[in-house]
Amino acid sequence: MELHDLTVRELRQRLAAKEVSSAEVTEHVLRRIEQLDPHVGAYLTVTADQALAAAKAADEARARGEAVHPLAGVPGGLKDNIVTEGVRTTAGSRVLENWTPPYDATVVRRLKDAGAPVLGKTNMDEFAMGSSTETSAFKKTRNPWDAGRAPGGSSGGSAAAVAAGMGYWALGSDTGGSIRQPAAFCGVVGMKPTYGLVSRFGLIAMASSLDQIGPFTRDVADAAELLNVIAGHDPKDSTSAPGRAPDFTAALKAEAKGLRIGLPKEYFTEGISAEVQAAVRQAAAELERAGATVEEVSLPHAEYALGAYYMIVSAESSSNLGRYDGVRYGRREAGADVPAMMTATRALLGPEVKRRIVLGTFVRGKERLPEYYMRAARVRTLLRRDFEQAFEKVDVLLTPVTPTTAFPLGRRVRSQMEAYAADICTVAVNLAGLPALSMPCGVGADGLPIGLQFIGPAFGDAQVLQAAYTYEQLAWPEGAGRAWRAGKEVDVDGH
Repeated sequence: MELHDLTVRELRQRLAAKEVSSAEVTEHVLRRIEQLDPHVGAYLTVTADQALAAAKAADEARARGEAVHPLAGVPGGLKDNIVTEGVRTTAGSRVLENWTPPYDATVVRRLKDAGAPVLGKTNMDEFAMGSSTETSAFKKTRNPWDAGRAPGGSSGGSAAAVAAGMGYWALGSDTGGSIRQPAAFCGVVGMKPTYGLVSRFGLIAMASSLDQIGPFTRDVADAAELLNVIAGHDPKDSTSAPGRAPDFTAALKAEAKGLRIGLPKEYFTEGISAEVQAAVRQAAAELERAGATVEEVSLPHAEYALGAYYMIVSAESSSNLGRYDGVRYGRREAGADVPAMMTATRALLGPEVKRRIVLGTFVRGKERLPEYYMRAARVRTLLRRDFEQAFEKVDVLLTPVTPTTAFPLGRRVRSQMEAYAADICTVAVNLAGLPALSMPCGVGADGLPIGLQFIGPAFGDAQVLQAAYTYEQLAWPEGAGRAWRAGKEVDVDGH
């Protein structure tokens, strides 16, 4: 088995046994990025010197006999909307093309304190607006399973990096499915934690009431390891939940007996392909045979989630992106006067960002606010109550992540309504602020991964991980994210 095929835990065992050094591992992955990334396009910036310095520091600590963190010397990547001191952070936009932050996001500081080398910043849809990573101002990212397919979005670069062995972990952000959808398309594990569990300080905001940072990994245990590092209260984030986060690795018990699973009937409809529904139901059947109980539940207001989501996300995005006017933040384009300068600066934004700003500004208008935004907020409350009632009966919900397997590059760009509808299985989780995890549950007729989603109650992140780990041990005992090796990895010649 190649070094880049290992999980975080397997690599840690080799590092502890001194079978390999962190510096050797990091150099190996950096060479792989140099070979593969011209064809995959997962990274926007590679920080080789910083990564190697952190790796060597981890090696020196081990050589001195010091107790080191489980992630010490284990390299990974960061989505390019997570700010990094001294390293360019673009959010996939020309507006921030040359911005170098003077500070680290809280999650970055915690990873650095743990001794985890950061390989670089991963590609993303511009300002996290998109579901294919094609709206990035700099490049398209390709799915490592099939170079003609999208990796998903907006965190497509992070998912593709982990899937292609160009990092053992990566962080992304999830506003309406931007971790879970690319994880499903790329055959890896992706988790959106409970809103407030992970600090958003240093995350370039899209929609502040929905955004949440979370991990991409090759298996569920690794996701728990990453969550242990990044979760916990942060006084710099006013929405951060108080108190200490639990040890999420302690929840990793493969025990199906007593686990109560709900299948929301609204997530198994005509809009979801037959093969995706069948794969998710087969996973439920496997868990049931192992001792879990499975029952159908209902989320009566689920049909309104997509409309409410796009009202709220557009309104909040419009508000957050108002700062990029050429005066306060971001790049400034020349103009004969202030209006001309602002017009030229805003012209740097891509069509999808402009579309959402225009819609959001309309929704936030004084006369239209009650009709659109406030009505969407009421739907959000109803959705939250639906979930609360469902969790009175079951421990976790099991649903599809996406209606189909990964779509061809260019398809969603041509059909915006189809692109928005692809979020039907994921947006309600963000509106309700709940934890959810995407992981592989099979391969479609086209040879591409199919993902399932475990959803838990607020701050039930540990039970989501436990349910996912239980399924993983039944279906993918060598690690769910290992499934990527069965797919078409992009070769170094780009064929």
